Amino acid sequence: MLNLETNYLGLKLRNPIIVSSSGLSSSIEKIKKIEENGAGAVVLKSLFEEQINYEAMTLAKGTDYPEAMDYVNYYIRNNSVEQYLKLIRQAKQEVSIPIFASINCISSSQWVDFARQIEEAGADGLEVNVFVLPLDKNARGEVYENIYFELADKLKKTIRIPFAFKLGSNFSNLVGFVERLNAVDVPGVVLFNRFYEPDIDVNRMKFTAAEVFSSPADIRLSLRWVGIISSKVQPIHIAASTGVHDGKAAIKQLLAGAEAVQVCSTLYKNGFVQIHNILEEMKEWMKAQEFDTIEDFRGRLSYSKLEDPLIYERSQFMRYFSSIE
Repeated sequence: MLNLETNYLGLKLRNPIIVSSSGLSSSIEKIKKIEENGAGAVVLKSLFEEQINYEAMTLAKGTDYPEAMDYVNYYIRNNSVEQYLKLIRQAKQEVSIPIFASINCISSSQWVDFARQIEEAGADGLEVNVFVLPLDKNARGEVYENIYFELADKLKKTIRIPFAFKLGSNFSNLVGFVERLNAVDVPGVVLFNRFYEPDIDVNRMKFTAAEVFSSPADIRLSLRWVGIISSKVQPIHIAASTGVHDGKAAIKQLLAGAEAVQVCSTLYKNGFVQIHNILEEMKEWMKAQEFDTIEDFRGRLSYSKLEDPLIYERSQFMRYFSSIE
């Protein structure tokens, strides 16, 4: 009998498919549908530090009283946090799959107390999104990287539930950075975050948002780094994210070494039933390959398991395009 269970961040999931943080996980009704369609876990819609700060500043405009600004900031922050904690408590009462909370922060100082409240509300784990655009031309790279380590240190001292950093790919030495996270006992990483990207409407000559959904081709970047980091950085746990649109894509990430696989864009395009479809495709493949468990094949095509691991390192199209003139 097939067993799709996996261990992610020390939690046993009934299967490796996790619905990632988005509007798809913003209400109890949607979370119930996620569970009904078979997901192994869900990451709740993230609460954004910069959004809360923006709303507070917007409401406080026009006043010269510091006390008024402090009150507005306090009200916005606490109201947003309380609504979020309410969703966690309700989800834990009404569904049985693990519930991961998600915070999106731009500093290492604002969200540690919130993380404690998340734990008290009953969340099984926490996903931490940190991204600061490096605009200071005089600042060294480690100034920005240290934000992650300062936050990790504070979280380790504050909460007992497992947490993972959801990372972008733009680090000068991604393997070294993840190894440093591993060295300070960060339990896991999610590879990769999908950030807001600007575009330009040339007809109106205005900035607009680029495509918000991933495409199946976007798996290539995360697939490479899942395969490398799962071999070079242990025992950190990895959830693969971005570009997973079907069962085959999920299988690829597991073969590369991921413990779990996050899905989002494909659910927007195909509905929650796509979770079921992905799982069925995985089961059929496992039967055909005569695998009984995820661990039978997880990591089989990771960097360290290949006879020629250079396939992960190759960055140029030498073989394919060198003869094209």
